[in-house]
Parts: sequence; C-alpha cells; structure tokens
Amino acid sequence: MPNLTVKATQDFELTGDGSADAWKLTEWTDLNKRVGASHAYTAQFKTLYSDTGIYFLLDGTDSQLTATLENDFDDLYNEDVFEVFLWTDDSIPIYFEYEISPFNKELPILIPNFGGKFYGWRPWHYDGPRKTRTSVRIKGGKAESGAQIKGWSAEVFIPYKLLIPLQNVPPKSGTEWRANLYRIDYDRKMMTQWDWARVGPSFHDFRNYGTFVFE
Repeated sequence: MPNLTVKATQDFELTGDGSADAWKLTEWTDLNKRVGASHAYTAQFKTLYSDTGIYFLLDGTDSQLTATLENDFDDLYNEDVFEVFLWTDDSIPIYFEYEISPFNKELPILIPNFGGKFYGWRPWHYDGPRKTRTSVRIKGGKAESGAQIKGWSAEVFIPYKLLIPLQNVPPKSGTEWRANLYRIDYDRKMMTQWDWARVGPSFHDFRNYGTFVFE
C-alpha cells in the first residue's frame, strides 16, 4: 500500500488549473490504470493541507467530455469523474467520499461500511464553513457534453468542519489518514478506471487504501 507525505500550506484561492503558487510545494502523484482499461489517458493528483482543510488538484488527459449530469449529489460516478476517499481513523469503518465532475458538480457523502454493506449519507447544514470550495478547467475544448477536449482538471478544498464527526481530524504533523483517489472515464461507451492504492473490484475496498502522512 502506498504512502504519501502531505505538505502544509497557507490557505489559497482555487483556479481549477493548478496555477496557484502553493501547488509548487509538492509533486504530482500518478494514478494507476485498473484492469480492463480502454483508453490511453493519464491521471494524476497533488494534495496539501492547511489549518482549515485539505486541498486536492486532480488532472487527467481526455479526448471527449462524457458528462450530462447538472446537479450536485447526482450519481456522478456514471460519467467522467474524479473521486477522493478519506478514512481518517482506521479503527472505525466510516469514511468520507468526494466526487467531482467536469461540470464542477459534486457528490460529498459519509460512508459507514460494515462487512461490505455500505451506503452514503449526505451532509446536513451543508453551507458556511462546512461547504467545500471547488474550481474546474476544461482543456482544449468547450465545457459541453460530448465536446472534443484534451483533458480536464479540478481543484477541491475540503474543510475539516465537513468531516465531523470523523475522528483524528484535523490532522497535525505526524497524523496519518488512510486514503485513496480514483478517476473514471466513459468515452465512446468504453470505460477506464484509475486508482492510487490498488484495490479489488470495488472502490470501497477500504482496508487496502494507502496512507497520507501529514508533514
């Protein structure tokens, strides 16, 4: 299982393309294609943390935008998407799942997973300091369903207040969280999936997640 050191930063504004100076503090980490990949695209990510939350920069090459869903909390995993899973305390089988689409639609849910039986719960009072900040950029084309593009990227800030009641939050220097990141692409009725930590058939194989170590 992979380990990744998460470096500290001051809070910063999101642009969707990773142009903020803070992203220079850390390097790209590649996602791995899963069995049955149909496309030659690539996927990578960066992550940083501040006193108020954790940041992700997600980037992938692409040739066609497969996205039609226009609402937050839709089933975004059925179209092009990046996903982040955060298991902050590995003594309790409950973790946070976050998905973001090329249309900047999101799906944040808390997952209790007991014996492989899991179902997501939506956040309550999802506003103010509990609300994420996000920004998405489409590369080489329009933000339209079916558009020919060269890729897309997303930046996400997940505030620690949103992760309540998960334990071991907020992190401090030396804190460890289990985590995984994924991408799914559905171009031309074919699907390619990526993961950071290698898991089985389900993205919810949380016992095999990697580890974030906070610097």
